[in-house]
Amino acid sequence: MNIARYHHALLVYNTKKGPVMPHLPVSYHHKWDVTPQEATAIQMSLASKVSLQPQLGAVKKVAGIDMSAKDVARAAVVILSYPELEVLEVQRAEKPLDFPYVPGLLSFREGPAILAAFDKVKEWPDLAFFDGQGVAHPRKIGIASHIGVLLDLPSIGVAKSPLAVRGPEPGPEPGSWTEWRNRRGEVLAAAVRTKLRTNPLYISPGHKIDLPTAVEYVLASCRGYRLPEPTRQAHNNAALPWASDEQ
Repeated sequence: MNIARYHHALLVYNTKKGPVMPHLPVSYHHKWDVTPQEATAIQMSLASKVSLQPQLGAVKKVAGIDMSAKDVARAAVVILSYPELEVLEVQRAEKPLDFPYVPGLLSFREGPAILAAFDKVKEWPDLAFFDGQGVAHPRKIGIASHIGVLLDLPSIGVAKSPLAVRGPEPGPEPGSWTEWRNRRGEVLAAAVRTKLRTNPLYISPGHKIDLPTAVEYVLASCRGYRLPEPTRQAHNNAALPWASDEQ
């Protein structure tokens, strides 16, 4: 089923196994072929749709999403069981890099490929981990928030560097974290130490989750690496050689 038609169906049924993929509606679909000025206006509109109230049911499956964007945009969506974190499904997609590189508007370069990969997913996740920002963004609409709103999917931004926030370093021990604020003093992110003697990650809620809950899920998804397992697996799969049928 094409993502643009998600609003026509909430479930796709497998006649042998019953409902397997709850396709959630794209509540606020928009064009991607836009100017930077139009993209900024779209972000402002979408930011008002972001919810930071936890709206998670039982989390049985999680997704990790990462990109490779050089000559083309290549997205990997990896579905894992939770809390076991065993890989259940890997989907990848490639799209042209039509949108220019503009800081703060990277979701317009990455979004089409990410949605194309999600369009192939059979095991729909209950929570998504994005390599990138959530609300820790100048307009509070990083990639995790942007795609989270479009898919109506609880989401977390897992970033390797901070954006639009400042704060104190966390303690050296894994599990330590500190709140980071924007210029207005709003707490939008956390610097989280996930591994001893490594730089922290910068965690921000994307959609339908709050900051403490986002940090809790990130820490629970770490398996001895700096990156939580969902985005680590997505990173590894995005970097693999691509076949011609993955475009």
